[in-house]
Amino acid sequence: MRTFGLVGRSLAHSFSQTYFTQKFYRLGLDDCRYELFELAAASELPRLLAQYPDLSGLNVTIPYKEQIWPYLDEVASSAARVGAVNVIEIQSDGRLIGHNTDYVGFRESLRTFYPAPAAGARALVLGTGGAAKAVAVALRELGIAHWLVSRDMMGQHLTYADLTPEVLTAHPLIINTTPLGTYPEVAACAPLPYAALTPQHYLYDLVYNPRETLFLQKGREAGANTKNGFDMLERQAEAAWAIWNK
Repeated sequence: MRTFGLVGRSLAHSFSQTYFTQKFYRLGLDDCRYELFELAAASELPRLLAQYPDLSGLNVTIPYKEQIWPYLDEVASSAARVGAVNVIEIQSDGRLIGHNTDYVGFRESLRTFYPAPAAGARALVLGTGGAAKAVAVALRELGIAHWLVSRDMMGQHLTYADLTPEVLTAHPLIINTTPLGTYPEVAACAPLPYAALTPQHYLYDLVYNPRETLFLQKGREAGANTKNGFDMLERQAEAAWAIWNK
C-alpha cells in the first residue's frame, strides 16, 4: 500500500483527501490511499514518518509550509525560490526533498483568467505568508509588478490603510492569499474600498471553500471578474502527483 497524506494543524475542511481519493478510484489504484495528519507542531514530522513507514509523499499546508524546512534533507529550487514547501518527496532511501507546486498551480491558473498583461501591469497581493510568496514568484515570472499588503507596516509592503480608491484603480489584479472568508468564517473579507472596483478589475481568491467568498462576492457585485482557488488547487495537486511518481 502506498500512502500519501497532508500535514497541517487543522485539516477538517481539506480539499486534498477527497481529490486524491477520487483520483485513485478513477485510475484504479487500489494500492494507494490518502490520509490527513494533523500535527501540533512541525517538529512532529519525524515521529509521523516513523509511525507510517509506507509513506510515499506528503502535501504540507498552513502553518507548516515554512516551519517544515529543518526536517528536510534537501530543498528543490522551486521551494527555494518561493521560501515555502507544500510538497515533500520521500525517496526510496528515506531522504526528504521539499518542493513548491503552489506557485506553478497559481501561475498556470492565472494564465487562464487574467489577460496577457500589458506593459506596466500591476497587482496587489493580500497577505505576506507562504502562499503570498508563491504568488509573488508566479507574478514575477509573468512580468506583473506587485505589492504585498499586510495588516501592519512591514518593510516595503503596503498596509490596508494604504489601499485608497486611487491605488485600486492603478492595480487591476487583486489576489487574496489570506484565509479570510474561509468556511466557517464566511462573513470575513479584506478591508478594501470595494466601491472602487470596476469591470476592469480581476479578483482572484486562493480560498476555495466556500466557492464564492465575501471578497469575490463584493467584487462580482461591483462588476469585477472573479475566480476562486479551486483550479489552482487542482493544478498544484497534479504537479505534486508528478513529483511523487517521477
